[in-house]
Amino acid sequence: MISRIRLVLALAVAACGPLGFGGSAPFQYQNPVRAGDYPDPSVIRVGDDYWASATSSEWAPHFPILHSRDLVNWEIKGHVFTEMPKWAKANFWAPEIAQEKGKFFVYYVGRSSEHNRLAVAVATANKPEGPWTDHGPLVSQDAGSIDPVPFTDAKGARWLVWKEDGNSKKRPTPLFVQRLREDGLELVGERREILRNDAPWEGAVVEGPFIVRHGDYYYLFYSGNACCGRGCNYALGVARAKDMPGPWEKAPANPILAGNDAWRCPGHGSIVTDRDGRYWLLYHAYAQKGFVATGREMLLDEVVFGADGWPTINGGKGPSVRAAGPKVARWQKDITAVRDDFSGQTLGPTWQWLVGRRPATRLSGGWLTLDASENGAATVQSITVPSFVAETAVDPKKLEHGALAGLAIYGDRANHLALVTDGAKVQVWSEEKSQRRKVAERAAQAGAAVRLRIACIDGNRFRFAMQGPGGQWQEIGGETDGSFLPPWDRGVRTGVYVLGDTGARASFDYFTALPGDEKLFAP
Repeated sequence: MISRIRLVLALAVAACGPLGFGGSAPFQYQNPVRAGDYPDPSVIRVGDDYWASATSSEWAPHFPILHSRDLVNWEIKGHVFTEMPKWAKANFWAPEIAQEKGKFFVYYVGRSSEHNRLAVAVATANKPEGPWTDHGPLVSQDAGSIDPVPFTDAKGARWLVWKEDGNSKKRPTPLFVQRLREDGLELVGERREILRNDAPWEGAVVEGPFIVRHGDYYYLFYSGNACCGRGCNYALGVARAKDMPGPWEKAPANPILAGNDAWRCPGHGSIVTDRDGRYWLLYHAYAQKGFVATGREMLLDEVVFGADGWPTINGGKGPSVRAAGPKVARWQKDITAVRDDFSGQTLGPTWQWLVGRRPATRLSGGWLTLDASENGAATVQSITVPSFVAETAVDPKKLEHGALAGLAIYGDRANHLALVTDGAKVQVWSEEKSQRRKVAERAAQAGAAVRLRIACIDGNRFRFAMQGPGGQWQEIGGETDGSFLPPWDRGVRTGVYVLGDTGARASFDYFTALPGDEKLFAP
């Protein structure tokens, strides 16, 4: 198979000459600008720097903080929370990053431990990379409150817009607006409904609001219909008003961004202006290739306001595959090859774990040691392409207290695949709806480090192999259907995994996940 990096280079050569740098034409980037599962992205500009965050859902750490100098290349610098906020237990969605008078805010969603309702909360920091201080919930309606976005109007008044999650109870889904206290940490005044799902294309939902001011109008960009999973039909629309409380007029051309042959179900983003005054929408969509496995990836497209005052995105043709980037963009790094030799002092910021299940880890001498918990422990990464080969090596002499260890392909805690060894044998497991079954088993090479590989084909088919005598790779079992893995709102993840009783632990020499399923039997 052709890896994404080779595809980027091939398209660049065809369009712009070698590597796409030649001539006077503006640099063309390729979507996604951040591969992998980064739903509901939000973005701000601070001088020449861009800072973004995204939904982390049921994975921790909570809400990645990403940095860019050109809107095209993004690097994770940290997270808003490394530990769960004390008031919340799940559903860490839709962080909206904002700046006001030199202070930074993240308005976000969590599910309350006290009353089990979705709530909008806020955290603050003096720098976008943190540290962040949580201030707890601002609003939690009976049906749940989600998708907050703050906005400061032309008069300096601060507002919060959010969605009442009526669709969770088979009700309409209004968007509300209410004044924020001057410090941004409490709602004041009267709450008013400004929009609801009343157009056919919106289906059961309007959500994911974002507001910009252009000319005489405030423009409210919003998403409608089903966001996630195999049945999604998400799209993005816009409304405008001359005053924040409204009335708001929906664009006659809605939706202004819908799916196409390359991307499906685009929506829920935020808009930032660059130094040249161009408007850019950072948003998510599913790739048609691989679809739900890679999750909702981070895309970028320019927003252009027409003579009639209404905005368009990519000429109404849906998400772009390639487009002329911001003037400062000169290159695009490929991040689809994942390699970690565990030589650092701590795990890098792309590693994740299940909410409430932070694993005990230790890095020493180029080895990652992972302690098993009651139901196993894993540290994983979002997959970046639908076809890849993941690999690790386990030292059987470092398997303690009956540990089984190896590679995992995770949907969530109840649905995953694993290729594990106890030093004597290698097993393939499938766990679906918390029911685990052994798929296949082979004897391991006595005394040697056990090298393991899992190949993913098109995001939902999996093959397994171990390195045998003479360095040859041997397949274990046949192809396994993994289409049950991704939950409705998340993509597949892969990483290292250990299972065992109290005190069980294992050590891993390295981890790689490289594009292309043909590498299963490569040397």
